[in-house]
Order: sequence, then structure tokens, then C-alpha cells
Amino acid sequence: MGPILLADSRNAELRAALQALRPDLEFVEESAGAEALRRCAIWLGEPDQAERLLRGGLRPQWLQSTWAGFKPLLAADLPRDYRLSRAVGVFGQPIAEYLLAHMLEREQQLRSRRDNQARRQWDARIPGSLCGRRVLIVGAGEIGREVARLLAPFGMRLTGVAQRPRPLEHFERVVGLDGLHEAAGAADYIVNILPDTAGTDGIYDDAFFAALDPAALFLNVGRGNAVVDDALVRALREGRLAGAVLDVFREEPLSAGHPFWDAPNLTVTGHIAGPLVPAAVARLFVANLARFEAGEALLGEVEFASAY
Repeated sequence: MGPILLADSRNAELRAALQALRPDLEFVEESAGAEALRRCAIWLGEPDQAERLLRGGLRPQWLQSTWAGFKPLLAADLPRDYRLSRAVGVFGQPIAEYLLAHMLEREQQLRSRRDNQARRQWDARIPGSLCGRRVLIVGAGEIGREVARLLAPFGMRLTGVAQRPRPLEHFERVVGLDGLHEAAGAADYIVNILPDTAGTDGIYDDAFFAALDPAALFLNVGRGNAVVDDALVRALREGRLAGAVLDVFREEPLSAGHPFWDAPNLTVTGHIAGPLVPAAVARLFVANLARFEAGEALLGEVEFASAY
């Protein structure tokens, strides 16, 4: 086996994590030059960097993506004569931690308590609890199921939305997208984890926000294309939901004039909810490397005919 091409914005961290597991492996980066890159049958990196290399005429036998998605590789003029696996089993925990942070901030009323402290005002309000809260996870796929597993110990009641309704562990029930509005109307927290596909574009529209309990919190850690921006801003200004937490957007980074910046009860974070954890990606890659060498199916292997 020749050298392995690292094509990720966090190459140094990935290399260190990989060498801790497999010190025998050789890694190169794009700066090594064309001849070295042509010797790399295996690539590990981000789809947008891999797209550029593919357009430059290079081809892997196998590409292990460090993203859960792979949309840049689906362009009609790109080759598909190689094996592709997406990052699975590595994003559920950081996304669950992000969601828990914002849910607990709300239940514990942390922002207003800090404000009261600054005013030297004693704050003895009883906080809320996650126990018994109704959470709708829209996108009960690999990441959604892992998030559900990590939220379940807090006593939350979990409902999922998936392409095909079916029993899934940790969920009280799983409905199809046709049941989205009804399920969302019964939820305290609505979490979007859907990928970017034609079928998910703009599903959070005026009709969706009109179906919510005014005390609900909407959190988007999936893709920005799912939200109709103007519809969310209107719903917040009209008090049709208690608030929103957005980590992904149609426009990234947001322009200074975007209405999200000053929409009431809206928290904006800069696409940080599901960061790459180098140690987790390294474990996945090493496991898949053994499968690749044995000619077996890869964890997270992609069928190019399907968007996900």
C-alpha cells in the first residue's frame, strides 16, 4: 500500500491521531506534488478539497470523507469510478452536546440569571428540567439516532421523523415527513438534522411555524436550506415560537445585514455544532482501512445513485 493522501483543513491533527493508531502508515498532503499524489490510492479528507483534486485529473481507489455529507462530489461532471465512504459514528456526540448546552441554558434560565447577577438582583426562580420534555428529532438517520441515544438518559420523550416510519430504539415513535407538522406541534424542542436534498429544501416554512406551540424552541444543526429565512423571522417577531438556535444557514457566513442578527430570541452560531473530532475520525478510518484491504463493505459506504 502506498502513501495516503490527507486533504482536510485539520491535516496536522488528523495525522497525529492516525499515527497514534497506525504508526506504520505513510501520509502525504497536496503540497507533496503531482507525482506523490498520483501514488495515493487512498484519500482521507473533505469533499470540497477532494472535488478540486478530482477536477485536476487525480483519482483514488477509495475516498474516506471527513464529512457526513458529500454533496460536492455529486456534480454531474465528476467521476464516480471509485469507492466513497462518509463519516459515520463521529458527529452524534458533539451535536448532542451542542443541543444539550442550549436546552439546559433555556431550562436553567442562565442568560437572565447572569443579567440579574450584574444588577445585583437575587434570583430564586425555580429552573425547568429536561425530564419529560418532548423532543422532535427531524432526521432519524445515523446521526439522529446517536443524538437520541445520548439525550434519552435525561428523561426526555423522543419522537423522530424519517423517510420511513418504523420503530427505532430510544424513540417513542417515528413518523414520516408527512407527519412533521402534527409531531412538531406537540414538541417542546424541534431539532433539525436533515441533510441537504431537494426534498428537504424549505420545509420549515410559514405553515410549519404556524403549527408550533408558542413555547417551543427550534434548533437547526442540519442544513440551512431547510429553513425559509423570512418565515422564521416572521414567526419569531409574531411570537409563534419561543426562540430558535441556528448553526447552519443558506448563506455562510451571514452578511452583516441579514435579519437573523437582530431577530428576537434567535441565537446564531457559526456552523460549529458538529466539529470534526480527529480521534474519532482516525478510529473510523483505521476500521475502514481493514475493510478496504479485505475487500469488504465499508462503514458509511455511499451508493452514488442515492443522495444519502
